[in-house]
Amino acid sequence: MASTKGLEGITATESTISSIIDDKLTYVGYDIDDLANNSSFEEVVYLLWNQKLPTQNELNQFKTELISNMGIPSEVVDHLKSYDLSTVHPMAAVRTAVSMLGLFDPESDVMEEEANKRKALRLQAKIPTVVTAFARIRNGKDPVEPKRDLSFAANFLYMMNGKDPEDIEVEAFNKALVLHADHELNASTFTARVCVATLSDVYSGVTAAIGALKGPLHGGANERVMEMLTEIGSVEQAIPEIEKKLENKEKIMGMGHRVYRNGDPRAKHLREMSRELTELTGHSKYYDMSIKIEDYIKENKGLPANVDFYSASVYHSLGIDHDIFTPIFAVSRVSGWLAHILEQYADNRLIRPRAEYVGPKGQTYKPIEER
Repeated sequence: MASTKGLEGITATESTISSIIDDKLTYVGYDIDDLANNSSFEEVVYLLWNQKLPTQNELNQFKTELISNMGIPSEVVDHLKSYDLSTVHPMAAVRTAVSMLGLFDPESDVMEEEANKRKALRLQAKIPTVVTAFARIRNGKDPVEPKRDLSFAANFLYMMNGKDPEDIEVEAFNKALVLHADHELNASTFTARVCVATLSDVYSGVTAAIGALKGPLHGGANERVMEMLTEIGSVEQAIPEIEKKLENKEKIMGMGHRVYRNGDPRAKHLREMSRELTELTGHSKYYDMSIKIEDYIKENKGLPANVDFYSASVYHSLGIDHDIFTPIFAVSRVSGWLAHILEQYADNRLIRPRAEYVGPKGQTYKPIEER
């Protein structure tokens, strides 16, 4: 029986949600460039879940339902306040809070299709509230209630910073949410599908996915990019510091991709938003450093930037703490996780691969006194 480490190159399922073919990413057949330039995040969520873009009436209703479900139980807020906020990992807080949300959903274990769709909507709506509540509580501030007249992206920034965001900030954050919404059968999405293939519930599936995203080989790359840029400190030091890192065999985060061979099609959108936002907020050095580093790595290692590389300076310019970058990934990617969970339920088969045994054979049990 042949085996492939990391399941690389293995096709594990059929899906109609997203595709990566010839370095082109599509959602339900729509090119990511088309969606990033023209759509709202709410439209993309609707597309992933319903396999079609909404009409104006459908979009209005969907937005209303999302905003009306953004509130989280006071018990969850109290639980966030109970953590040792000086040491707790933000992704651990989000993972635990999402699992806890299932305890307050009367339909948590109802497995009918329509009930699962309602739970999906509630989860999509509540995750930004969980993330922003944790971020504010940790900084000694009270959580902020969402506004009914703001978009999903604008509400996140409003609940995070306590003030109405600028239009350019909303545009940048909306674009980031669209670009991160789904990405074929990545590690966290596969984890979600494996979990619910046992006919476990939606909350368990999303909690499992968050657990996979918490790992630094999946989520966290943009946080580490920002750490690197902060450590380098200036445009003049960018190349000398990168040369040192390469000499020391250090990995340069945000460069290259496991699937894309000729460049991540999402990166260019956040590159432009990084340029505009860093200029607006007086953080242009981070954009300038990023450009120098990308050009150098591309020329010397043949690796272009991926979507995480420029999202780092975008989120930094939005006033977001660096260790909240990965929870923001979850705020977007939950839309894809939920799409895949619903698709898995619709045509389910327990996911149970085999392993090629390579250990010792023919051993005989010996009584303990003879060992």
